[in-house]
Amino acid sequence: MPRKIKIGQIGIGHNHASEEMATVRRLSDDFEVVGVVEADPQWREKRGELEAYEGLPWLREEELFNTPGLEAVMVETDVPMLVPTAMRCLEAGFHVHMDKPAGYSLEEYRTMLDLAARKNLTVQLGYMYRNNPAVQLCQRAVREGWLGQVFELSTVMSRTMDDDYRQWMSQFHGGSMYIFGSHLIDLVISILGKPQRVTPFLRQTFPDKDTLVDNAFAVLEYPKTVASVRTSILEVDGFRRRQLVVCGDKGTFEVKPIEGCDVQRQDPPLPALTPRLILEAACGEFPAGINDIVMPPMSGRYDGQLSEFAKIVRGEIENPYPLEHEYTVQEVLLAACGDEPVSF
Repeated sequence: MPRKIKIGQIGIGHNHASEEMATVRRLSDDFEVVGVVEADPQWREKRGELEAYEGLPWLREEELFNTPGLEAVMVETDVPMLVPTAMRCLEAGFHVHMDKPAGYSLEEYRTMLDLAARKNLTVQLGYMYRNNPAVQLCQRAVREGWLGQVFELSTVMSRTMDDDYRQWMSQFHGGSMYIFGSHLIDLVISILGKPQRVTPFLRQTFPDKDTLVDNAFAVLEYPKTVASVRTSILEVDGFRRRQLVVCGDKGTFEVKPIEGCDVQRQDPPLPALTPRLILEAACGEFPAGINDIVMPPMSGRYDGQLSEFAKIVRGEIENPYPLEHEYTVQEVLLAACGDEPVSF
């Protein structure tokens, strides 16, 4: 059996914090959870009783860092505190799984990533589609040339939100693009690399209610490809239209919805993960024509990613998303949240 990674969590304020904790507890062959840190009594009151934290010790940060054998920390604070908290973890010598997005200061983020590089420590960002099997098949299709010359890539991630969530999201410049577009831009960069130019289109549907950019669109330009990133918190049943579509001159890959598990308990539940691959000629194990593929069910959004994190920390594999990729994603995200087009 591989050695278990001793891991703790700092912060429960991120909206994915409890789900990530539930995942590492479920992956008990890979992880031993030593405790949770949350200094803000409001978050303890709101989320401290969630099932994911049941039976775990609540620690001060100093106590967590002094835990014998601790190797890694999940940083799951509310979004504004992610980068400074991760910095403290890296300075103390721990590998980091950090949720997203990675702040508004590229300088601070670069300092954080450079620190990780100097100390030979892992930084893994919690982009939840990376280990989705349909996404990985799409990446393979592009990489191996099944689709030919890619000329179009389209992504969508939307949902509806209540007024309390709108108020929370209003603090972020870029609104829905900053929170949801980060996942999509991670996909685009992993498939196409860094764009030449980013043009944002940010809209406020209800300016009399709040300052929230609740409807956002960005165009990412490449020499031979145009990619689009669309986000909103206005779309009824938006989970079903979260999608990734890649078109080339020899084929098309599409997956809709992109979610591989029904984590939000949609009613009716989301369908199975069934990407469609349309090929001009047979490629790999797929014949020419329309291939409707049923992927294996996912037990959770983060199981594959956090299992991968354990392998990286143990030195069994290299991180498939190097630090420069993480920086590029944030750089392009901030351009997509801006007020003017940005060229790179």
